[in-house]
Amino acid sequence: MSAMKEIYVDKVVVHMGVGESGERLVKAEDLVKQITGQKPVRTVAKRTQPAFGIRKGAPIGCKVTLRRENAEKFVRTALDIVDRRLALSQFDRTGNVSFGIEEHTDFPGMSYDPAIGIYGMDINVVLEYKGVRIARRSVERRKLPMDQKVTKEDAVAFMRERYQVEV
Repeated sequence: MSAMKEIYVDKVVVHMGVGESGERLVKAEDLVKQITGQKPVRTVAKRTQPAFGIRKGAPIGCKVTLRRENAEKFVRTALDIVDRRLALSQFDRTGNVSFGIEEHTDFPGMSYDPAIGIYGMDINVVLEYKGVRIARRSVERRKLPMDQKVTKEDAVAFMRERYQVEV
């Protein structure tokens, strides 16, 4: 197999949405920092939703982007929590995988604290082939050929082979 046809984990985005700013958001940021080892970035509401008391631009969650070894290690840990089972619907047509974890207490070293409560999180794994940089660079940017894009089938095969995931 060509080195350019080798799939790898480009990044993992860990997102925790709490729906409000204030103390709950600060606790969520602390949890994400403990779990991932990186400082999270706040996410803001894209639109106003009066039924939920959310205004456009208000901070309502936090996220962290993991890359390289940190991303690989986190994916292994997160997949152990979901018993290495994913549904086909959790893969999109561009080869990304998304799944959720209902309780932060499932992570190793995390325990339940009544003062904090229970928080869930979304995990998005972005898979790519080598050489995708040609579509993103600023000088001599090129379109990515179709055979250089990760498909849903490629992503499923990669997750089965690399992480022994049941789909």
